[in-house]
Amino acid sequence: MAKHRTGRTAGRAFSCALVLASVPAYAADASSEGADTPQQQDIVVTGTLDKQGYVPTSTGAAKVPIALKDLPQSVSVVPAAVLQDQRALSLQDALKNVPGVGFSHGDGQRDQVTIRGFTAIADQFVDGFRDDGLYFRDLSNVERIEVVKGPAAVLYGRGSSGGLINRVTKKPDVDIASAAVSAGSFDTYRGELDIGQFDERSGVGFRLTGAYEDDDSFRSQQFLKRVALAPSLVLGQGKDTTLLVQADYLLDRRLTDFGIPAINGRPVDVPRSTYYGAANARDADVSRSEVLSQSITLVHRFSDSLSFRNGFRHYRFTLDRHNTNATGVNAAAGTVTLSHGGIARDEDGWSNQSELTQKLDLAGTHHTLLYGFEIARQVKDAKTLQSRVVAVTDILDPVLPTVNNAAFTQLSASTLSTFDTRGLYVQDLIDFGHGIKAMLGLRHDWFIQKTDQRLPGQPDLERTDRKFSPRAGLIFQPDDNQSYYASWSRSFQPSAETFALAANNADIAPEQTTNKEVGAKYSLLDQHLSIQVAGFVLRRTGIKGTDPATNTIVPIGTQRTRGVELSAALDLPSGLRVIAGYSYLDTRVTASATPTFIGKRATITPRNQANLFVTKTILKDYGVGAGANYVGDRWADPQNTTVLPHYFTADAMAWANLGPARFQINAYNLFDKHYIVSGHGTSALLNLPGAPRTILGTVRFAM
Repeated sequence: MAKHRTGRTAGRAFSCALVLASVPAYAADASSEGADTPQQQDIVVTGTLDKQGYVPTSTGAAKVPIALKDLPQSVSVVPAAVLQDQRALSLQDALKNVPGVGFSHGDGQRDQVTIRGFTAIADQFVDGFRDDGLYFRDLSNVERIEVVKGPAAVLYGRGSSGGLINRVTKKPDVDIASAAVSAGSFDTYRGELDIGQFDERSGVGFRLTGAYEDDDSFRSQQFLKRVALAPSLVLGQGKDTTLLVQADYLLDRRLTDFGIPAINGRPVDVPRSTYYGAANARDADVSRSEVLSQSITLVHRFSDSLSFRNGFRHYRFTLDRHNTNATGVNAAAGTVTLSHGGIARDEDGWSNQSELTQKLDLAGTHHTLLYGFEIARQVKDAKTLQSRVVAVTDILDPVLPTVNNAAFTQLSASTLSTFDTRGLYVQDLIDFGHGIKAMLGLRHDWFIQKTDQRLPGQPDLERTDRKFSPRAGLIFQPDDNQSYYASWSRSFQPSAETFALAANNADIAPEQTTNKEVGAKYSLLDQHLSIQVAGFVLRRTGIKGTDPATNTIVPIGTQRTRGVELSAALDLPSGLRVIAGYSYLDTRVTASATPTFIGKRATITPRNQANLFVTKTILKDYGVGAGANYVGDRWADPQNTTVLPHYFTADAMAWANLGPARFQINAYNLFDKHYIVSGHGTSALLNLPGAPRTILGTVRFAM
């Protein structure tokens, strides 16, 4: 989602600041001063970072705490320091630092991206648990974001063609008391709270994070109201047995914004505020999502070479969405058709992961073994309102209709679906010595889908898929500072991976993705500089898609992505910090039963993409920064009829530490460029403009 920025009254922001400032502050935010902090370890096996800076040194992408150089796979990390310096307020804000990621607006209701040219709609995780609810995440409880590139089903199960996104949450293992308030363009107001206390001797700690946000937008009628709260408790941190209990609550209410239509192969040339929906959109076109999750993680260390982890997570997600958006364009008449509809979702799910980590020496080789079993169930209730045309109006100067949601009660679909997962997996990191290592892994999944179609005359549907997901990688490390690898992996995507089964897909076998990758990783300047380079070929077979003209499932065929990614992070003692990336993605449909798709490129995926963000600490208590993002041309639809033009944006920031307070100002899109930040991915008619020049000021209190 694009940023929504900036100020209504100074009085309102000042009041928020007084409330947040009244919270006592006990722990300094060392990352804001560019200082190193003591080593910190997560008790769930989702990764460790040795310091709070721009340079990650280790990750939990392999579900065992290993160095990044030991993983034969590309992993991009957006650490807490970057999130703070850029004042990222959404997952999209954070992921603009990751090469190879393209943005969808997610029907105006959810986070949705492509990775390496493939949709990642269901590839969201939190602390290694699947989190595929269709909502916008909040970052107030996020320590860092890891993007694992390429198929990762060997550890995470179905999905992840191009990669997956794992949010690593803040843990109750620090003494901290901080509060922040932000205010900016387009009446953006946000307050955050982070309070925690940890007793190192007993290993007992608690933490509470929270946020409240109230925004308007550069988009006509757009708004956002959000509340987030996340308490956590740890017992026995640093002991042989550790118990972590976490909860997370989010309430999000906003306008359902599908963006602007296109005509003659381009988005229409209208002011970026132009809204194609209901005249009374703040009543009629609203999405309300609510998420409550709880997790319990137990870790027991039997010895230095053997440990056990059991993690359980439960979630409840509800969505009430109404939307008016463009569903057709008459280029000759210069008109656009607007239709209104909606959907309600009620989901309840749980998952349990049991993992045993073993280290052993065998025949002159050292092994780090992971044995795992996952069992999960999701129950998803979905009701889709019958969409109806509510207006045909001028495409350049639309006259918006008034819509009454009470008049839309007829259902086009009503389903109750269950998703049962059973997965057994094993992984071995083998150290042969002399700088030669290998990583081998295999997982077998039983994925059972059942859909009860509750409308008359529609049969119930069921499907069971049993699939193996293997991986293999070879690593050569001539010294501690360089690592070279070659890897192969495979993943599978069921017919209705996230949604209900339907008569037109219940009998279709899962899609399958294979990835061949070579790469290099460097840790230079005494680990102050990290560089990753990867070249890869991804091939996904059996791809299906929806023809927007007929709303039917059509075979797209085999899609191939050949690409190169480069990323770097620098964090010098002098206070100079850099995060940068570049990706080149050549995506093509190479085979299809529908000839018109052959040779077409993947949607919302730029061929060239680059990011850069640089900050410099000055006189210890002051700092400045600047950054830029380039995104190349993208196709809006699978038929490649409409192009979303390339764009370049520049940002800047500055900060000052004055006593217990850090004052920060961020400026986005400095040159006020007009651009399309995201599309839909299956339709040419739904394209979201990016934000104009915006300013956001933040005051953060910490002691």
